[in-house]
Amino acid sequence: MPKQVDHAGRRRLIAEAVCHLADERGLEGVTLRDVAARAQVSMGAVQRCFRTKEEMLVFALGHIGEQVMERVQARLVRSPAQSAGTALGHAVTEISLLREEHRAEARVWLAFVAQAAVSEVLAGTLKANYATLQEAFTRLIAEAGEDADDAGGRGAEREARTLLALADGLTTHVLIGHLTPEEAYEVLHAHLADLWQRSAGSTPRALERPLR
Repeated sequence: MPKQVDHAGRRRLIAEAVCHLADERGLEGVTLRDVAARAQVSMGAVQRCFRTKEEMLVFALGHIGEQVMERVQARLVRSPAQSAGTALGHAVTEISLLREEHRAEARVWLAFVAQAAVSEVLAGTLKANYATLQEAFTRLIAEAGEDADDAGGRGAEREARTLLALADGLTTHVLIGHLTPEEAYEVLHAHLADLWQRSAGSTPRALERPLR
């Protein structure tokens, strides 16, 4: 009887190999042969999962985004009764990748961002990811009351764009050593506290302790 192959599991395994190699040598150093060796599968297995290197990279980028979003969802599930402002604080802290255990993930993410500048396919994937995050942030800010005086929700959307850009910038500044994770958190905390005070007049308790 033919051996059953878990194609979805194999694609995730290959994506993990891509991320490990990208962390070690950047995306320019990722080859199909090296990916196959790191994933401990044959070249043929990699090529059956992905027709091109670009297709493989797109999947790996999506894999990273899914991991981050899973952590966000898990953190929100642990505190189901929290306010929209607290949920926003949890979400933006997770996607900023400020914790030491997420440093490798941050390096890989920024490697993909750099490559996306010359790859329309990767750029399209990133834009879709950012659009999803912006929509989620806009909803949470609106629920927290930021756009209470803006019936069109333009205030919440503008704040969401600002917060998303701030999170990305802090990831970069921590990665290159311009800021420590604690300093970056303080910047993020100050921005969120100001946003919350303008919308609700107080600071969410979940933002009081950095990098938990």
